[in-house]
Amino acid sequence: MADENPILWTPGANRIENARIAQYMRWLEAERGLTFPDYNALWDWSVREIEDFWTSIIAFCDLPISGWSEVLPERKMPGADWFPGAVTNFAAQMLKPAEIRPDDTAIILQSETFGRQELSWGELKARVGATQAGLRAAGVKRGDRVVAVLPNSPEALISFLAVAGMGAIWSLCAPDMGHVAILDRFRQIDPKLLIAQDGYVHAGKTIDRRELLDGIATDLPGLRQKVMVPTLGPAQDGWTTWADFTTHEAAPQIDMVPFSHPLWIVYSSGTTGNPKPIVHGHGGVLLEGTKQSLHQDLGPDDRFCWLTSSGWIMWNAQWAALGQGATVALFDGAPNHPDMLEVWRMVAREGLTYFGAGAAFFDGCRKAGIRPGTELDLSALRSLGSTGSPLSQEGYDWIYAHVKPDVWLAPISGGTDLAGAFVLGNPMMPVRAGEMQCRALGNAVRAFDEEGREVIGEVGELVCTEPLPSMPLMFWGDDDGSRLHESYFDTYPGIWRHGDWIMFTPEGGSIIYGRSDATINRRGLRLGSSEIYRAVEGLDEVMDSLVVDLEFLGRESFMPLFVVMKEGHALDDAMRDRIRSAIRAQVSARFLPDDIVEIAEVPRTLSGKKLEVPVKKLLLGGDPEKVVNRDSMANPDSFDPFIAYAMTRMSPDHA
Repeated sequence: MADENPILWTPGANRIENARIAQYMRWLEAERGLTFPDYNALWDWSVREIEDFWTSIIAFCDLPISGWSEVLPERKMPGADWFPGAVTNFAAQMLKPAEIRPDDTAIILQSETFGRQELSWGELKARVGATQAGLRAAGVKRGDRVVAVLPNSPEALISFLAVAGMGAIWSLCAPDMGHVAILDRFRQIDPKLLIAQDGYVHAGKTIDRRELLDGIATDLPGLRQKVMVPTLGPAQDGWTTWADFTTHEAAPQIDMVPFSHPLWIVYSSGTTGNPKPIVHGHGGVLLEGTKQSLHQDLGPDDRFCWLTSSGWIMWNAQWAALGQGATVALFDGAPNHPDMLEVWRMVAREGLTYFGAGAAFFDGCRKAGIRPGTELDLSALRSLGSTGSPLSQEGYDWIYAHVKPDVWLAPISGGTDLAGAFVLGNPMMPVRAGEMQCRALGNAVRAFDEEGREVIGEVGELVCTEPLPSMPLMFWGDDDGSRLHESYFDTYPGIWRHGDWIMFTPEGGSIIYGRSDATINRRGLRLGSSEIYRAVEGLDEVMDSLVVDLEFLGRESFMPLFVVMKEGHALDDAMRDRIRSAIRAQVSARFLPDDIVEIAEVPRTLSGKKLEVPVKKLLLGGDPEKVVNRDSMANPDSFDPFIAYAMTRMSPDHA
């Protein structure tokens, strides 16, 4: 393994000495009498003695969690009851620096719509209080759902912290999502209040979302109030402007809630139907994010940015840096406009110490031939993060050759499901090309074969064998817990199966090989195929369709769409444009297919389900005789065109 994945970076003595994980290890020795010879020994303790580990995170990081009687009465999944009797509030930790550093910068915005803005900790706190006054006037109370269609902006953060501080429940969609995709999410949770932005600028073009937002509000009958952040002119009838909603000054209200009180609702990709509304709790998210900040080596002197859409779980995850007192920089715009250096200009101009993005962004920079380290001053940059899909070895090489030779590169992998990461970085360890450095503290993550045996040095299913505080409390509306159980625990009873292929090295590093299911993952945003089917098959000319996302290790993903046309209609260029337009309008431009191919039939099981996974395995190079049992198919001959496509279109030479 060492020969295949050479070491690209080794930490110096000063970096090791000052690393947050090193500080934590010294604290464990001084306060708990615990010493560990290396990181892997520390990790092993953290997943064996999980109760002691998580209480140590609370104490070491001085988190506002108090009053528990037990840490975990029973180790079980699902249904683990963490810290019964404890109270906390996520917003209390986020606003803590405002008490001691009110004039320091909390938020920087670089936006195509709004330009550059700064917000101090004192201003952030004041605006959270003013927003809470508006929420209270609208009748919002603990447990109510407040939803938003906002970009990665200060208004989104302010609204979220205001909602969380009151004990209400937050849910957010990105403004580039389609009408159907947004309603599929929000209708499930019956929100009381909607906050939205009427438009935005992307790649120099103004996008008007007023008609879409009016339609969404009409289809959410439980709304008591609609609040508009105007960019295109006066708010339309029936909407309150953001300025009027936040006009009253008030001190923020921090309502201490039970540890497992719902904080937010995020959504699965919707592979087999409506997106699953995943509910996470205040305490679990706070613990997981704080633990992750140790792995990211974050502190109050950092200036942090993760390039993210507001529809990606990384929007939520970036607040782990805020919780450590770091300044968080938000980028709202097209990262390739006017060119691929635009984001790097912000990194240089703002003196960012930590920058993260999806792997596809780094590969896009590499293919564009840019050299940020040569063209810009990146002297402040110490750390880089990557996630969303596997970062290719060529991506690692490009970063060390053309960004910064002495930067710590720490790709991570986790998911929306647990609002955190399973595998992360450690600034005390070397970086190897193509590998993530270590398993996350407290996360008993392993690779299992089909029989449920742990494997090292082989590709297996990514599983977690012990409970985590940030695992979902529930799916909203899943009263008997059956949806939750089927999603994570039906393959290995009592053990979380995440749906990724992973290989762990004997040294504890790991390599992700993409999704083991049919989820689509485009530049870090996950989506279920059902949402694309709804858009494509809504066209009269299209009878049926099948889509797969092919995540090749070391290459960008490739997403072909196969369509069955209605008799008398051809799949010509005009029809392909109509299909793309439908996906762009109803889902998102991020999920436009790379190829649109006509087929006679969609392969289906005897019960009528589309055979996405076998097709995906075939196009990724699987043996046609092994990826599917034709005896289980309703139409066995329908698989033959996909074999031909794999042979002619998916070969290395063609790709």
